[in-house]
Amino acid sequence: MKKLIVGLGEILWDLLPEGKALGGAPANFAYHVGQLGLDSMAVSAIGRDPLGEEIVASLAPKGLDCLFEETDYPTGTVRVTLNGAGIPQYEIVQDVAWDHIPWTNHIAEVAANCRAVCFGSLAQRSPVSRQTIHRFLEAMPADSLKIFDINLRQHFYSKELIDTSLRMANVLKINDEELAVLSDMFALTGGEEQVCTYILENYGLRIVILTKGTAGSMVLTADGELSKLPTPLVGVVDTVGAGDSFTAAFTVAYLSERSVAEAHALAVEVAAYVCGEHGAMPEMPACYRNMFRV
Repeated sequence: MKKLIVGLGEILWDLLPEGKALGGAPANFAYHVGQLGLDSMAVSAIGRDPLGEEIVASLAPKGLDCLFEETDYPTGTVRVTLNGAGIPQYEIVQDVAWDHIPWTNHIAEVAANCRAVCFGSLAQRSPVSRQTIHRFLEAMPADSLKIFDINLRQHFYSKELIDTSLRMANVLKINDEELAVLSDMFALTGGEEQVCTYILENYGLRIVILTKGTAGSMVLTADGELSKLPTPLVGVVDTVGAGDSFTAAFTVAYLSERSVAEAHALAVEVAAYVCGEHGAMPEMPACYRNMFRV
């Protein structure tokens, strides 16, 4: 088996008033890794139902390699409704397939051949998937990257879950709103750089990546490197999947032995491109596509 970069966790449909759209940060991450030229895979679970079949059919043309275990639970959905003021309200339906990702021989083989994995907090809301994610992390090679893209959603996280995940990870990707939640949760004081440095050192991480929307982004490393970059001004179509593409581009460049500064710069460029396109999985322009293919 090839050495893979894996997106591990939820796969679902966003059921919007205008129709459904494929969702799930791990698949977005894996897709962008593949677009940039490295071997990637999305690992999750779907139901034995039409929505599960549609996920497979939708991803096949994108060339994304997937390992979606079939379960007796329904394929994941997020119900999106509009309140009286026209503001969208989200219900991430519980007890669905990706809450029950089983630990299988296939998934164990992927873990043993994994260069890097990106996982979050949402898919750990249930004991079954949480255990599978932890077993996956434990089964990975010692020198692999374990990227915790924290991705806080609704009430599906806790201090204990975040603490455990940080102890199992060696890279943290977080945005400014999530950093504020962690600062409050763990009683951390100081500015963003100070808090990120504390997390980096306290959990023995290699890298902390902080994104701040239009206010720029920052990367800190255990070696004392610090990279700060502004966010480019682009015509934003939507920001769906931009953070996932940022993480993917940084990961690919870093694993391809680019410097932290170069990896950061590419991540900013790729995320800006995705913001200017519709949806989370636009096709990359030729200048990025397969740029790291060996």
